[in-house]
Amino acid sequence: MFLVRRIFKVKKGKARKAAELITQLGAMYEKEGQRTPSRVYISGGGVPGPADTVYMDWTEETLRSAYRENNPVPPGLNAVYEQLRELQEETFIEFYDLYSGS
Repeated sequence: MFLVRRIFKVKKGKARKAAELITQLGAMYEKEGQRTPSRVYISGGGVPGPADTVYMDWTEETLRSAYRENNPVPPGLNAVYEQLRELQEETFIEFYDLYSGS
């Protein structure tokens, strides 16, 4: 099993608004059955860590291309991404192999 973490570096003071949009994106993917439930969290401000940074993670059984066939775009997804793009400075993704102990 894999942990997928997407990191969003956002404009100063925009982390909470970005987190709201990122939470919406996760729910849209989940509703379409394309993703497991995700967690969204923020660093900086009231807790240590890089300022103005929002994280989203979820688990996947296998790593597959987002551009694969039969993987339709959830309705309304592009509109939410457009709002998020106005707030973000950069984004990148990390993949981790979850240790199962065996």
